[in-house]
Amino acid sequence: MKKLLLSSFTALLLLGACKKGDDNSFNIFSIEDDKRFGAQLDSTILASPGEYKVLSPSQYPDAYAYMEAMKNKILNSGEVKYKDEFEWELKIIQDDNTLNAFATPGGYIYVYTGLMKYLDSEHELAGVVGHEIAHADRRHSTDQMTQNQGIGVLLSIISGNNPGKLAEIASGLLSLSFSRKHESEADEYSVIYMCPTDYKADGAAGFFQKLLDEEQSGGTPEFLSTHPSPDKRVEKIQEKRVDLGCTGTGEYDAEYQAFLNTLP
Repeated sequence: MKKLLLSSFTALLLLGACKKGDDNSFNIFSIEDDKRFGAQLDSTILASPGEYKVLSPSQYPDAYAYMEAMKNKILNSGEVKYKDEFEWELKIIQDDNTLNAFATPGGYIYVYTGLMKYLDSEHELAGVVGHEIAHADRRHSTDQMTQNQGIGVLLSIISGNNPGKLAEIASGLLSLSFSRKHESEADEYSVIYMCPTDYKADGAAGFFQKLLDEEQSGGTPEFLSTHPSPDKRVEKIQEKRVDLGCTGTGEYDAEYQAFLNTLP
């Protein structure tokens, strides 16, 4: 009986230690954990050129300068909660056949050349980058892992008795699929982050609208089957821009085409 009471008390302590987010979710991992996971995953990605062909900043300085300026404009909006805590490193992955971007904990952002060349303007790409920044800033990866792991596993991680599980969780984050709730929140925050900038704040809607236009010919990517429907996302993103009274209109189409010319 004493052992059972002790376990119950420890569980209560654990729940008390969890970070309660703005959406009332719990996240057992610390900000330092997010940064550590992100650094581990970044090392894994850089060590896997067969799967992730990351372009070298020294070989493509103009492309990286363009992306860094875009990223910094979003980060400096005053709306990114962990702007000064996370690393916010951005990498370009060469793969013209992949329409994707993803984020890891701690502010590591990866964007595929296929997505860049698919989009038509800078504000659309900025909307996608803002979406990925939101996944990291809202801590969706570690929040979801907290929900996925059992209480006993989390206790062993906190006590330092299960380093193997910690490594397994880190590697599993690369294949983690975000929930519909997290995807919707990342859409919303992409608008919040971009609203104070001169970008058109509903830029992310352009990506989904293009997918909708192509859906008639069966061109919608399979990964959207686990995400909110593109038409609803377009509507919600545009509604959020109106609700916030965002006034930015900058699209920089000529500059965007010049940027695309710097890519391989």
